[in-house]
Amino acid sequence: MPKNMLDGGQVIVDYLIREKVPTVFGLCGHGNIGFIDALYERRDDIKTISVHHETVAGFMADVYYRVAGRPTATFTSCGPGSANLPIALANAYLDSVPFLAVTGNVPTSQFNRGAFQELYRHYQADYPSTVRSCCKHVFQPTRGEMVPLAVRQAWKTMVTGRPGPVVLDVPFDIFKEAAAEETPRPEEWCANISSRCGADPDGAVKAVDMLLDAERPVILVGQGLRYGGASAELVKLAERLQIPVAASASGLGAMPSDHPLALGLVNRGGLYHANHATRQADVLLALGVRFDDRTSSSWIPGYSFTIPPTKLIHVDIDPNEIARNYPVALGLMADVRTFLRQVLAELDKRKAADNGKRTTWLKKIDGYRKEWNALVAPGFSDDSSPINPQRAAHEIDKALPDDAILVSDIGVHHNWLLQFCKPKRPDSLIGSMGFGPMGFGVAGVLGAKIAAPDRPCIGVVGDGAFFMHASVLGTAVEYELPVVWVIWNNYAYASIRGLQRGYLGGRELATDFKHPKTNAPYNPDFAAMARSAGIEGVSIDRAGDLGDAIRAAISSGKPYLIDANIGADKNPAGAGVWELPNHGISAPVIGGRYQPR
Repeated sequence: MPKNMLDGGQVIVDYLIREKVPTVFGLCGHGNIGFIDALYERRDDIKTISVHHETVAGFMADVYYRVAGRPTATFTSCGPGSANLPIALANAYLDSVPFLAVTGNVPTSQFNRGAFQELYRHYQADYPSTVRSCCKHVFQPTRGEMVPLAVRQAWKTMVTGRPGPVVLDVPFDIFKEAAAEETPRPEEWCANISSRCGADPDGAVKAVDMLLDAERPVILVGQGLRYGGASAELVKLAERLQIPVAASASGLGAMPSDHPLALGLVNRGGLYHANHATRQADVLLALGVRFDDRTSSSWIPGYSFTIPPTKLIHVDIDPNEIARNYPVALGLMADVRTFLRQVLAELDKRKAADNGKRTTWLKKIDGYRKEWNALVAPGFSDDSSPINPQRAAHEIDKALPDDAILVSDIGVHHNWLLQFCKPKRPDSLIGSMGFGPMGFGVAGVLGAKIAAPDRPCIGVVGDGAFFMHASVLGTAVEYELPVVWVIWNNYAYASIRGLQRGYLGGRELATDFKHPKTNAPYNPDFAAMARSAGIEGVSIDRAGDLGDAIRAAISSGKPYLIDANIGADKNPAGAGVWELPNHGISAPVIGGRYQPR
């Protein structure tokens, strides 16, 4: 390699450092040793976290962004190493979370020769085909000189417009091939690009007209608002016009849960006052929301929404999401924070504010809230063992400090947490609602802790998910990451068993964990498993002990595992419904189908 030339691996690492990436997550393999060598050279400038499964690296990078607000990178090797990554890529892609996946591939001289771990039957070095459906773009430089262009374009693609993960697939030899004398400078290529586009000015004016004229307006917020950093503007608009704010599962925390105008979750298992408000609204302002089947009660009118006659104002940075599932009275492609600032400026111009016309509407909603609170009150004091799941969610929520980060895995526990935890800030409760992979919270809590080392980070995870990714115990010890895992142990893939009970007449198969000799519920002793890895582990079967265990775990300042025996006889129900086609529709636990007059 000529003097003063950087090789491909050095260019990528230097670019990450220039983008102020502090940590990368990954797993070694013969296909990426050149990249790891470049990381070794710059180990004082960028930290490397080595994990025990590639999917774990992707989940860590995903949640790192959700907490830190800036992307990081992963590294994996060719063949099965990078083939373990698409689950995490798809999760980030559907939840609009960017990270740069640096994947190794076979040497260019071996393309289409069937070298060890080459995917070649359809096209040479064909890893990109395996991930095209679950990332924003794939770049595959095949000469060293192509690396600088590829890395800067990959980063720009990742963070502009609707964010998402990008794959940089690098053949083995290109990591060591001469690439450039100098790395591209982010301040010249990416730093000065803004994707915070505003709405069409006439459209913003029309939105204000519609909100001011509405008698029963509701604002619905999703993940686009949380990660768009628009919480302050949201609260300001809601207070100014006295408009209640509901949230999809991904939007919870955008407005503090204890705010008088916060309605909470709209969902198939949504709160009565939230669902009953959004389905009666005359104007619904939706900000960064996809209107998926769970949020929308399988799109059956009268449970989550009644659009039309509700007039929908749908604002999203991605025009493909606007009018995907509901007709719009007004659809605006815009960054939600910029749009809200436009609306507030228009209100200032008109000197407009609440004139008291919403008083009746808010009183009605308060009545719905009281009905819901009366319905769920008994579950908060249930002392049964195994622990009542509603009580478990309540005890977890009470035990967390205001600055805590709760990362939920996928499973029945996630539905209970969504209903009964009360996040106070946009990153208080983190979950996955797009691709929904098990293991997201098991591994993601490590990424949260690296992003926010001074904040308590708790992963609430199912027993099924934890057993899939128990290797995280070793990573927590190796890198001294004082995270807390609460295993919601119900001895089953309980959310699916609930579907078998609710939709299949109780015909249960392949969902319970049972001992082959006694038929009793079976799981490994997760607390003992933690202790074998050098982590404090305790088992809990009383609700009254759960909060104390969490507080002790947080105060220990060390990795900690709590194995909680929690009941699984019922799934959380709410004011919405969910349809499984050809199997039926669930029933709401409160209220019925709203019929507009």
